[in-house]
Amino acid sequence: MLASMETERTGPPGPAVAERRADIAGLPIMWREAEPPRGGGHAPVLCLHGNPTDGDDFRSLLERTGGLAPDLPGFGGSAKPASFDYSIDGYADFLAAFVDHLGLERLSLVVHDWGGVGLALAQRRPQSIERLVIINSVPLLPGYGWHRWARIWRTPLLGELAMGFTTRFALRRALRQAFVTRGPHVDALAERAWSHFDHGTQRAALKLYRSAPPEVLERAGARLGDLEAPALIVWGERDPYITTDFAHAYAKALGAPARVRMVADAGHWPWIDRPELVDEIASFVREG
Repeated sequence: MLASMETERTGPPGPAVAERRADIAGLPIMWREAEPPRGGGHAPVLCLHGNPTDGDDFRSLLERTGGLAPDLPGFGGSAKPASFDYSIDGYADFLAAFVDHLGLERLSLVVHDWGGVGLALAQRRPQSIERLVIINSVPLLPGYGWHRWARIWRTPLLGELAMGFTTRFALRRALRQAFVTRGPHVDALAERAWSHFDHGTQRAALKLYRSAPPEVLERAGARLGDLEAPALIVWGERDPYITTDFAHAYAKALGAPARVRMVADAGHWPWIDRPELVDEIASFVREG
């Protein structure tokens, strides 16, 4: 078992992916967990989601690789206290407590969007990373300027108004613009995001964006060169938030050669736009 004894199974009995809960670093935390395939032999896979979704983004990957996908504090089914440090360093501290709680001495890391806070943990513990997958992640790199919505959220009062007046329809429309494809998979993601889009998540997102001006992002990636694990960078070329040059910038910043996989007909969630990418990512992770 990957989880500790005090965790509680909340999903139906015997699913490929189970939901678990435990108090970690003083917070009630929810995550998804799957046992690795028989004969896998690779390190556990830790998948980290972004704003405004949750760990369920990675369910299809967990079904292939096993591993864990937590709801980060402030999102999904995890706690959303006002007192949490919603910053890159705050999340890195939490993730250190999470992996220690589960006894993960080595892991492969898959990060997307604000799940890139996991790179802060990786830079603290570079020898613990077996494989690294970066998918359209917030750039912990020089030269990034926030997209239009992020600039609104970073502005006091205007950000609160924008969040507070977001409707179910508006959130669905905004998320659809981050995809190239249309269909039930996009609507399901939007509906799941809306189901958790309460005051706690809105507050977490505002604090997180406001904690990260460009110089903080650059400083947070200052030791990316210490990461020498094999890396795969997957990037949807039609991402409305982060341009493709940051895929190559990440590859250049890492301490070992990284493979960059540009996906022409995909947006900000490329593995959901193009489900065949899940097998490609899983194969890379299992090579460890």
